[in-house]
Amino acid sequence: MTNFWNTKIEFLKGIGTQKADILGTELQIFTFKDLLYHFPFRHEDRTKIYTINELEPDMPFVQLKGKITQLEMIGSDKKARLVAYFSDGTGYIELLWFQGASYQLKNLKSDTEYLVLGVPQFFNNKFSLVHPEIELFVSKETQTGFLQPVYPSTEKLNRKFLGTKFIAKCIQLLLEQPNFVIPENLNHEILTKYRFISRQDAFKNLHYPISANALHQAKRRLKFEELFYIQLQLLKQNRNQKQIFSGHVFNSLKLLTNFYEKHLPFELTNAQKRVVKEIHTDMTSGKQMNRLLQGDVGSGKTMVAFLCMLIAIDNNAQACMVAPTEILAEQHYQTLKEYADKLNITIDLLTGSTKQRNRRIMHERLINGNLKILVGTHAIFEDKVQFENMGLCIIDEQHRFGVAQRKKLWEKNTQLYPHILVMTATPIPRTLAMTLYGDLDVSVIDELPSGRKAIVTAYRYDAHRLRVFGFMKEEIEKGRQVYMVYPLIEESEKLSYKNVMDGFESVSRAFPEYHVSIVHGQMGGQEKEYEMQRFKKNETQIMVATTVIEVGVNVPNA
Repeated sequence: MTNFWNTKIEFLKGIGTQKADILGTELQIFTFKDLLYHFPFRHEDRTKIYTINELEPDMPFVQLKGKITQLEMIGSDKKARLVAYFSDGTGYIELLWFQGASYQLKNLKSDTEYLVLGVPQFFNNKFSLVHPEIELFVSKETQTGFLQPVYPSTEKLNRKFLGTKFIAKCIQLLLEQPNFVIPENLNHEILTKYRFISRQDAFKNLHYPISANALHQAKRRLKFEELFYIQLQLLKQNRNQKQIFSGHVFNSLKLLTNFYEKHLPFELTNAQKRVVKEIHTDMTSGKQMNRLLQGDVGSGKTMVAFLCMLIAIDNNAQACMVAPTEILAEQHYQTLKEYADKLNITIDLLTGSTKQRNRRIMHERLINGNLKILVGTHAIFEDKVQFENMGLCIIDEQHRFGVAQRKKLWEKNTQLYPHILVMTATPIPRTLAMTLYGDLDVSVIDELPSGRKAIVTAYRYDAHRLRVFGFMKEEIEKGRQVYMVYPLIEESEKLSYKNVMDGFESVSRAFPEYHVSIVHGQMGGQEKEYEMQRFKKNETQIMVATTVIEVGVNVPNA
């Protein structure tokens, strides 16, 4: 079986050495297995034949049946194009070829019935198909209609007539091989429980589906299989990690109890209490904690993070929090400092903007243990930043950091591995979270503090821009503020997205009676901070920004 799938592609009928070399160079297809895993990126519906008088602008791929009434070569040499006038009795349409025009002229015949497939284009009040697929129509009995696979190809393969149609024929030949057997890799219980088709049928129907439902079942089976094995691998990694890496044992809760009884500014939600208990259980296990804390904006993740820091500090360890941007790091620092000052706990902020003199002092305080909490950005990952005894590291907005960066923090400890808590406000279904973060245990704050309103998400098309501006004006008149987030700083030749510079100008024109501020990643730290402070103080009513402000920055009035 293994030998069959490792067979070189040149031994498949119709390929040979020369074509095999091109397929290997262009698509990395060297063996039968490589060819099997070269999946189509779409399927064209050949189950319906349209008539020319049914065509409308912006239609997707359509299939027509008719005859070529006239062939005309226009131009010469490299600028030559072939025009075929095609009719099905209900109207006429032009078929155009700019490449391979001479080849098509030799092979196409007038008054012969063809099937053509392509995207109709409407120009100068008439339809045309540019570089359509075309083949002889055999008979009504044999042309039953089917979902035709379209495969990724390259310009070189298309020039040599080794494009998607050639690949489709090769895969069809592969599926017809007498030794074509794909072993099952899911047990009978899973197949029965989820009503999956066999692995062999899944591959066959992914390439050549017998129906739309068969294609759906094939995709469903193979997607499950891929994610299932990724999750198994991550769960195995998680289990091995717990067996190998020892962690601090944090039993004392005096600081936590003191803060909870005397300084807690509000009552914790049941979800917060549950999550703190889950985290503390990890911290007393003797194994390194690696846990994901998920909760919506305003659910109280920062308070949970501080309570966990207190547990670490109470057990003679230090804690740090890493955020992806200076704005977010500054916000966390100010929030945590307010709590820490009540218990006389030392805390400091380290970002790219921190001056060298302050950095040196901070490094010394970390090494001798006098600095208990460090909040910062990627600057914390620098080799110069070392701790006396880091017991807990909290990473905010987990998706902005990789596993390798998390592990780099472990190396800063000279004693046991620190406990790792990563936080995100991105709503992730639990099953997807297990797939994305399979090396992490998951805790969810699924309850908002009393008085907090649920977040409402809506999307509007660009055509509704004036209605959105009207809504913004209503909110501002109520004393509220507005963020407008753009994906780009300046206009891009490659991307058609709106950019923040144009957005700032258009918003300023649309709201001349209000003050508008702007924040983006190319601004200096002080300039960004100045604009953020203006917005926080309600000196500006609208903030136009890039995604530099997306990661949990909190202005309650906005």
